[in-house]
Amino acid sequence: MTRVRTALVAGGGIAGPVTALALHRAGIDATVHEAYASPADGVGGVFMLAPNGLDALRAVGLDEEVRAIGQPVGRMLIDDPRGRPLAAFGGVPGLPPGLVLWRSDLYTVLRRRLQEQGVPVVYGRRLVGADERPDGVTARFADGTGADADVLIGADGVRSAVRTLIDPAAPGPAGTGLIGFGGFSDHVPAGAAPDEMHFANGRRAFFGWWALPDGGTAWFSNLPHKEAMTPAQARQVSADDWLARLREQHADDAPAAPVLAAARPDTLVSVGSMHILPPVPRWHRDRLVLVGDAAHAPSPSSGQGASLAAESAVQLARCLRDLPDPAAAFAAYERLRRARVERIVAQAARTNNEKAAGPVARTAMRLLAPIALRTFLRPERMFGPVHGHRIDWDEPVIG
Repeated sequence: MTRVRTALVAGGGIAGPVTALALHRAGIDATVHEAYASPADGVGGVFMLAPNGLDALRAVGLDEEVRAIGQPVGRMLIDDPRGRPLAAFGGVPGLPPGLVLWRSDLYTVLRRRLQEQGVPVVYGRRLVGADERPDGVTARFADGTGADADVLIGADGVRSAVRTLIDPAAPGPAGTGLIGFGGFSDHVPAGAAPDEMHFANGRRAFFGWWALPDGGTAWFSNLPHKEAMTPAQARQVSADDWLARLREQHADDAPAAPVLAAARPDTLVSVGSMHILPPVPRWHRDRLVLVGDAAHAPSPSSGQGASLAAESAVQLARCLRDLPDPAAAFAAYERLRRARVERIVAQAARTNNEKAAGPVARTAMRLLAPIALRTFLRPERMFGPVHGHRIDWDEPVIG
């Protein structure tokens, strides 16, 4: 069978463009097909890119450019509801700090690099089907158009159409029992440093925050909420009403209470219900394969969604570069990725359960946390294998 020379990438978020850039470096012509009619300028909130994600972006020459748009986080602190530190993690020795950045800023960087590399992006192309042949695949889009290539890569997110094409019985995203919020505040907690991120398991809800270099505080909260809520439904509730509820839930927490008291309603972002993707039994079939959240979505609690997506994009490109048979390349890719991502997804699920716990369980966790964080839950042990992961682009992939 001849080697893969062309690829269709469904999805223009993060995983799709990084996959296309990695394929371009591997000598494979890729075209990105995005369902939305225009680029995502100004869309999306703030997220974390960990050192392993930065390393994956290095393989496509984007690490330095991404560092320039992110705020370094050199230290993470786990606090109690009074704002007192229970544990601190200064990063894995020898690794750069993680970055906090705007999703829209990363989209801009990715789009610019795709243009520089001559990688086409076609908007308004929502995938609805695919017809496979022994020598290729034809993607069918909702607008009646189609496109041909050697392989079709599903980078189309947690509600992936390609995942359903591969396996109609594939699981969809599951709710975590949490709603995600974020925003900005004019209040800066005393002693705050701009390279520190704080995580606090409050009395009723989870709260995180960090000081901004130019003043003010960025914050996020996960409110327990059993009923599923889409982002559109969350936006139907006014920012003032959401902030009133958040202030009530964090009324006894420090520094959450003063941060939220000075929170700006016009900056409130809600993603609706947070989701996690159960293990996907089939990542590929014939000439179709999944990457990023379409294959593994660990929920925002992991801090690894974008980083894992970048890792998988680079590994998939390496496998298609070195193994001419798509079936062999996809099998090698899954072998390189599945165990790692499923460990991280499982840890995120445990974190979500803790965030969604009731008052009695939350109190018990706070009492046990200092002992656990000094012993078996030491941050270095938890983050080291995750953040220290490295991909050698030049090493050949063996089937």
